[in-house]
Amino acid sequence: QVQLVESGGGLVQAGGSLRLSCAASGRTFSTLVMAWFRQAPGKEREFVAFISQHGDGIYYEDFAKGRFTISRDNAKNTVYLQMNSLKPEDTAVYYCAATVRFAGLRSVENYQDWGQGTQVTVSS
Repeated sequence: QVQLVESGGGLVQAGGSLRLSCAASGRTFSTLVMAWFRQAPGKEREFVAFISQHGDGIYYEDFAKGRFTISRDNAKNTVYLQMNSLKPEDTAVYYCAATVRFAGLRSVENYQDWGQGTQVTVSS
C-alpha cells in the first residue's frame, strides 16, 4: 500500500498560481503511475492529469491543458501539479492518486491509493 500526502493548497485570486505537491511512501515510487483528480462540492471526482512512471507519458484533461503542468521527481518520491491562470471554477479538493496499472488512467476506479486531499479555493 502507498501512503500519499498532498500539500500546497490554499486561497488564491483568479489568475494566480499554486503548486501542489504529493509525497509518496510505502512502495517504490518509480513503479507508480501518478495522477491528480479534483472534486468540487456537489460534483463527482474528476480527472485532472496523469504522469507515467518515468515521466515520459503525460495526459491532461481538456480544462487543464495549457494551464496546469504535472511533473514528478522520483528521487524525492514526489509528484507535483503546477497550476497557473487559475479560475474560480478550479475551486475543489485536489487529490493525488497512484496505480501500478497503465490502463484506464482517467478513471477513479483504476487507482488503488489516494491522498487525503488539499483544498484549492480561487476567488473572483
